[in-house]
Amino acid sequence: MNNIKNTSLLRATCSANDDAIAILNPANGDVLTHIPLISVSDIHKYIERSVLAQKQWQSTTAAERSVILQRWYELMLENSDDLARIMTLEQGKPLAEAKGEVMYGASFVQWFAEEGKRTYGDTIPSPSSSKRLATIKQPVGVAAAITPWNFPIAMITRKAAPALAAGCSFIVKPANQTPLSAYATAELAYQAGLPRDLLIVINHHSSVVIGDVLCEHPDIKKLSFTGSTGVGSQLLKQCASTLKRTSMELGGNAPFIVFDDANIDDAVKGAIASKFRNAGQTCVCANRFYIHDAIYDTFVEKFTQAVSELRIGNGLEPGVSIGPLIDERAKHDVLSYIDNAVSQGATIHYGGDSLDGLFVTPTVLTQVSQEMDIVQTELFGPIAPLIRFYDDEELLTHANDTIYGLASYFYTQSIHRALQIAEKLEFGMVGINEGLISNEVAPFGGVKHSGFGREGAKQGIDEYMNIKYLCFGGY
Repeated sequence: MNNIKNTSLLRATCSANDDAIAILNPANGDVLTHIPLISVSDIHKYIERSVLAQKQWQSTTAAERSVILQRWYELMLENSDDLARIMTLEQGKPLAEAKGEVMYGASFVQWFAEEGKRTYGDTIPSPSSSKRLATIKQPVGVAAAITPWNFPIAMITRKAAPALAAGCSFIVKPANQTPLSAYATAELAYQAGLPRDLLIVINHHSSVVIGDVLCEHPDIKKLSFTGSTGVGSQLLKQCASTLKRTSMELGGNAPFIVFDDANIDDAVKGAIASKFRNAGQTCVCANRFYIHDAIYDTFVEKFTQAVSELRIGNGLEPGVSIGPLIDERAKHDVLSYIDNAVSQGATIHYGGDSLDGLFVTPTVLTQVSQEMDIVQTELFGPIAPLIRFYDDEELLTHANDTIYGLASYFYTQSIHRALQIAEKLEFGMVGINEGLISNEVAPFGGVKHSGFGREGAKQGIDEYMNIKYLCFGGY
């Protein structure tokens, strides 16, 4: 089996100095290593190399590209334990969750290894007997991405795999908190046979500086970003100067709805999975809970019991289900959300404690109303605000009362209600009696201020391709 040791991941590390980023373990504050920074001039050189590599890569067949991607997928599986451990060390999520993310990230590589061979064009019936019409799909060119720290492998493979399968080259800026996962994943791609200039990982202490380069460089034809709505909006403005293709997966404020006819035990199980995965630090996690009055007390009791059984600690320890928050700022924000909600009338029904380090106990808030600030905030932490509702129309008004439109969830046993509510929720994704909805075969993305574009599924590769129309005359 190939091993990640003695690879570019380790070669990239260095001693502490002004030109390096210290990578910390959020569970205990230990310095794992230092990653050397690259200069802006070096970034431009990488882009030049990426342009040349892409022209050669585009000339290969989809089948040839598929072989390399399939091997990359196999190497990710073979090295899944190492990848998961790296992720837990630098990001903090429990080891079982990290292993799950590795498998999730690898699934996109496998999917697009095959999907790249299905980028079909069309033969179009011509309005003229003297012409024949058709379309073909071609890669956009050099693609770039800026990815977040909460899913440091999956957010890269979900973008890089379709780009490479389409015939693009790919440059990625991972979050400064979690670059090791990016280096390790890229190293396996190189071991699979991918030329290094086709998948380039870049680091800089300033995300703003890298954003400026990637958005405004004319040779980069596509930018994909996952992160906050505010940053996404700024990147879009910068991309306008070069009329760059973009896809944006931005903020979320997911409602989790439990109707009076729901299976409460199933709803509790789904709520725990949706809310507390990655300590609540996901864009699609349940953000506000709407519970029908008829079953509110029962749900609160069962949900609180389930929350109390979650074990907090270092993600490398067996049985841990809640790891640390990513940094001090994240912890400060979570505690501020709780304090603010209490000041507006909410009650801490369970948890709400600040523990040593970057840990906060999972928190259940009751007596929450729609008018409170916490209902309109993307929490990114282990907080579950529970809101009582009385009828479906009121529920829909409140659930859709947000600028965001990424994920939503509801539980009911009525097929009529399921169809009606699913159609009326203003979100790009809807989980019906299910708290975990992401996978490689379905399109991932949002509406409203949650962005645009889709990742995964057959739509994901189209984000990296141009449609060219061919008109044959002289018949």
